[in-house]
Amino acid sequence: MQFSELEILLGTGLPGSARTRVGWWSNRSKGAVQAAAWMDAGYHVRSVDLAAEAVQFEKAQLTYVVEKSGDTVLWNGGMIKALRQHMGLSQGELADELGVRQQTVSEWETGAYEPSRASSKHLGLVAERAGFAYEVGANQS
Repeated sequence: MQFSELEILLGTGLPGSARTRVGWWSNRSKGAVQAAAWMDAGYHVRSVDLAAEAVQFEKAQLTYVVEKSGDTVLWNGGMIKALRQHMGLSQGELADELGVRQQTVSEWETGAYEPSRASSKHLGLVAERAGFAYEVGANQS
């Protein structure tokens, strides 16, 4: 969607920062009224091209399919980020909840490495408490 099309839908112009800062389009739930608007409507920003003045939205996935090893969910970066967004937390806030560093949450989300078995179990408990829905896939061990 072109920025100009979005402005027509909104009936107002976008702020200058929407045209110059990719961060304006981030899917963060804290401190970003604009992000809350599309996230509350069930969408996430998929990509932004500032040069072309275009943004792609996609329907947010509401139930995630996971794999398990024994009785432990194998958490991946996308799942961890989705859990964090579901809870409305920053990486630092989720890190505090889990007793790890913000950098650790960032590395999990970017796929630098996977959570340990103990961290995966803790993530599962946090997800259950937060009402985060997921289904076990067919390829479980």
